[in-house]
Amino acid sequence: MSTILLIGASRGLGHAMAEEFIGKGWNVVGTVRAGARTPLHHLADAHPGQLEIETLDITANDQIHALRHRLAKRVFDVLFVNAGTTNPDPTQTIGQVSTEDFVNLMITNALSPMRVLEALADLVRPDGLLGVMSSGQGSIANNHAGQRELYRGTKAALNQFMRSFAARQDNARRPMLTLAPGWVRTELGGEQAPLGIADSIPSLVNVMLDKLGRPGLEYLDYQGRTVPW
Repeated sequence: MSTILLIGASRGLGHAMAEEFIGKGWNVVGTVRAGARTPLHHLADAHPGQLEIETLDITANDQIHALRHRLAKRVFDVLFVNAGTTNPDPTQTIGQVSTEDFVNLMITNALSPMRVLEALADLVRPDGLLGVMSSGQGSIANNHAGQRELYRGTKAALNQFMRSFAARQDNARRPMLTLAPGWVRTELGGEQAPLGIADSIPSLVNVMLDKLGRPGLEYLDYQGRTVPW
């Protein structure tokens, strides 16, 4: 059975992705932060042997390396980093954002996903997929309305870091992906979002599976459409 290492799967989009991959017959290793039981734990109870849970806070570099050590003998078909957040007041302009919020969000949304990717990429087979959850709001070309300025900036930074990562790779067989899931009703997306999880995630997972046979880096949305950088 194929296996995905899914970083940030405790709830919301990550949990839904884990459930979708399980439904397609994949094994899933999903990460959660230490603490209380999450929806992913309940999913693991329902699918013993098909879903494993690892503990990781992606902002803690020592935990990334500890996870790398624990998984050192494993080989994965997909590594996907879903973890991310937004600032307490997304309506603020960039000039209004506090230095603390700026640093925290850049670390969580841009630096930490790339640290995970750099540390764990060699656990993925040479023609396996490496991906990160970006956002359509990370597109500079599509930014005609502003708003959510800090969040947009962190996702644009993540996209740029992925392009740099891809440019450094010698392996021409490697598919890589930055994904925009659409504006989805989750704890992060809010109740005003136009899409439900069922509108986004099944299609998004199919986009990932289609990408497995297509080398190179692409920036795609949940329907497989190219998003301009």
